[in-house]
Amino acid sequence: MNQFQDFFREHGITEVECVVPDMTGVARGKILPKSQFNSANMRLPKAVLIQTVTGDWPDDDSITGPTDPDVVCVPDFNTVRLVPWAPEPTALVIHDCVHFDGTPVDISPRYVLRKVLDLYKQRGWQPVVAPELEFYLVERNIDPDIPLKPPVGRTGRAETGRMSYSIDAVNEFDPYFEDVYEYSDVMRLDVDTLIHEVGAGQMEINFVHGDALDLADRVFLFKRVVRETALRHNIYATFMAKPMQEEPGSAMHVHQSIVDKDGRNVFSNADGGPSDLFLSYIAGLQRYMPSVMPIMAPFVNSYRRLSRFTAAPINLQWGYDNRTVGIRVPNSGPEARRVENRVPGVDVNPYLAMAATLACGYLGMVKGLKPSDPMITSGYDLDYELPRHLEDAVELMRDSADIAEVFGANFVNAYCAVKEKEYDTFFRVISSWERSHLLLNV
Repeated sequence: MNQFQDFFREHGITEVECVVPDMTGVARGKILPKSQFNSANMRLPKAVLIQTVTGDWPDDDSITGPTDPDVVCVPDFNTVRLVPWAPEPTALVIHDCVHFDGTPVDISPRYVLRKVLDLYKQRGWQPVVAPELEFYLVERNIDPDIPLKPPVGRTGRAETGRMSYSIDAVNEFDPYFEDVYEYSDVMRLDVDTLIHEVGAGQMEINFVHGDALDLADRVFLFKRVVRETALRHNIYATFMAKPMQEEPGSAMHVHQSIVDKDGRNVFSNADGGPSDLFLSYIAGLQRYMPSVMPIMAPFVNSYRRLSRFTAAPINLQWGYDNRTVGIRVPNSGPEARRVENRVPGVDVNPYLAMAATLACGYLGMVKGLKPSDPMITSGYDLDYELPRHLEDAVELMRDSADIAEVFGANFVNAYCAVKEKEYDTFFRVISSWERSHLLLNV
């Protein structure tokens, strides 16, 4: 705890936000006075990890135990940061979950990612990732029955057309992005490029490449920065995969490569050509991505994004500099050879999305799988290869023995139970489409 004490003393900290990411990616935890953080072993109910996005829990109480037990939350000093918008000097610390005997809680998303990274470490490999986050800025909207609209910028007018890569369209919200970058700097998030994406009010911010666990932590915190800053500018920011009917969806593309213990990119041979491991990694994504789609597209809304001609994949073909397929290989030199997974929506839990894409590639490499030939034309002309609905995706995940072996059967069961509960809750809702077209016509 001495490291924490030095940090708290240096910054005059009075409160500490003790945070655990749940399966949805929501920050759960407690806000403690600094003195309590010093002396307390924070505990949370284990069931907090499997709370659904609607605030429910799976019906199966065997997942966490019928007595609703606690887990111990262990602070990770590498994650301590200032909370820049707090009225008093406040620190935030991400925690890991362990049982009272010190063993890790195997349904914790942060542990699942650590487990996958340990598989790489055992082979002498280290993943390098770089996520790209798309999101929408929208008008404040307190009525969920009213469709979202782009917000009004400095001109006093909302966007009405596509403004992809427009500098002026980004400048409409300069005060907002200045605060986003300031808060991100204070929280040491190391964000990089900002662009205007295709949709009206749709933006993208990229991260500098690095360690997968560190990047997952930063993405987890960055989402909060984006939303919190938006509220302070009287607008909303949303990471829904498909928030507006007529606009494209939002993704979290993940660039990934693997280096050996000497820092060499194992995706490239000594002569600069693509290695067998590179091709097997792609093949692993092709084979196993359907089985992790409940992670890559975690909500019913997520599947609305995955449609033709919207810069979102409908299949798992791959190609060089081809944005119409699920697996893109950007043009690069041998040292920077990498794979871009374009399947994940931005609504993912970043820990689980990183774990899932790396697990698929790992399985491809250790099994020596072979990919299809690269696509040199549009992938939109082919059939759908990905699940079209959450219910189908969950069934595929439950049936995959290889995914259960990598993630752990307990985690797969718990995660699928959460998704099934969310789907059941959604299915009870009668939509406006049904009222419009069925009420008086059938």
